[in-house]
Amino acid sequence: MELKIVCFGDSLTEGYQSSAIGSQGFTPYGRFLQERLGKRGRVWIRGVCGETTQDMQLRFVGDVLSLDPRYVVILGGTNDLGYGWPPQTIFDNLVRMYLQAQSHGIIPVGVTIPSLGGWERDRASGSSLIDQAIQSRLTVNQALFQYCSTNQIPLVDAFTATCDSGSQELASQYSEDGLHLTTLGYRTIADLLWSQIFEPLAGTTVPSHS
Repeated sequence: MELKIVCFGDSLTEGYQSSAIGSQGFTPYGRFLQERLGKRGRVWIRGVCGETTQDMQLRFVGDVLSLDPRYVVILGGTNDLGYGWPPQTIFDNLVRMYLQAQSHGIIPVGVTIPSLGGWERDRASGSSLIDQAIQSRLTVNQALFQYCSTNQIPLVDAFTATCDSGSQELASQYSEDGLHLTTLGYRTIADLLWSQIFEPLAGTTVPSHS
């Protein structure tokens, strides 16, 4: 049976890049996932630039449930953090979408919120507001790790895969503007999803949930 996957989220799912230099326009990770999957399945890309997790919930029925996929990859929270929303609120909204998917027989796949970078640090203290922004991401991500582990929900760690291991800022090769990803960054998310979750399923019959 065909493996059906919806990639659902904000600009990081739509594949937005801030500059045309060295880029190919929109390069969603779902496109690279489809390349790996080939004729063994179908990937729908349902990302909308600028959306918060609350916005995502409003279109979950139309953009996820109506497609009746077997899996939905959910990546959200970056814009919420930009608006100053509390990490607990973001986590709660993501979990609501996990639960809504499960209630319809769809397996949710979590993705941690990537880091950010490019902000100047205070020369005296060596820090800036970027540290607080990174910590907020880590707070949401840690809550996702705990919830997904407890509830046996697949989760891939886009934060660790694309950050500088020392500063924990979004590494320059993965982002042109310190927020959105480069083609390499989006490919990296696709690689994580493929190697950790979908590759083992691609060569087997995918059970129906209907």
